[in-house]
Amino acid sequence: MTGIQEATHDTAPQAAPAAPLLAVNNIEVIYDHVILVLKGVSLTVPKGGIVALLGANGAGKTTTLKAVSNLLRAERGDITKGSIEFEGTRIDQLTPNELVKRGVIQVMEGRHCFEHLTIEENLLTGAYTRGGARAAIARDLEMVYDYFPRLKERRSSLAGYTSGGEQQMCAIGRALMSRPETILLDEPSMGLAPQLVELIFETVKRLNEKEGVTFLLAEQNTNIALKYATYGYILENGRIVMDGDAASLRANEDVKEFYLGLSASGRRSYRDVKHYKRRKRWLA
Repeated sequence: MTGIQEATHDTAPQAAPAAPLLAVNNIEVIYDHVILVLKGVSLTVPKGGIVALLGANGAGKTTTLKAVSNLLRAERGDITKGSIEFEGTRIDQLTPNELVKRGVIQVMEGRHCFEHLTIEENLLTGAYTRGGARAAIARDLEMVYDYFPRLKERRSSLAGYTSGGEQQMCAIGRALMSRPETILLDEPSMGLAPQLVELIFETVKRLNEKEGVTFLLAEQNTNIALKYATYGYILENGRIVMDGDAASLRANEDVKEFYLGLSASGRRSYRDVKHYKRRKRWLA
């Protein structure tokens, strides 16, 4: 009897897993009341994580981000099933402006800077919803310039006359000026040279580690995304077909063949990969 009591006493209760910062729960999205785009998508983003949404063009990555940021209605889209929660509170009925004030902001695909404003004016628009003292905004502006020195050099240039890489930096910097908890980053590598892509993702990593910003990013470049993400979800035709930590996905043979163009025997041709992909081996 004594032995049983001692064993019970020594067994420490296990801590409950931490609740995710962002939770997408089995959502369905329909455009124009007839086009089903997302079909039961569920994912979680832990506080302080970098989570990647992967998949080919048209898989549903951007729609997922817009569902979270509540930008679907501007494109005649609706969440018809499921729910989205941020910090334990349902947010899918909030306006985009209310969501930004809660700390969730999206950096759109294609950068979308205000071309007629200077780089610095673009950055300052990101602080519009904050209010507060000018000194705090000035400090955050310098923080952005520390992460993106090129923007400081071009601060007086009209955004429309800057390069694609500079506009991407500006778009991320503008999001940072709102002091977000979470940034939804849509196709940050699109149209950029490999060196600039690496620079953008290195900055994402630094912002995550030093400023505590959580990222949910949609990216076709699976290789670069899995290099920096902590966890990944693969979308195909509006469904999540695979998920796992980044290291596991990088090592997965299906991911290597379908998204990295590699197989156990080495690199395969695009034609071979496309043919093999149609088999959808992980979908029974």
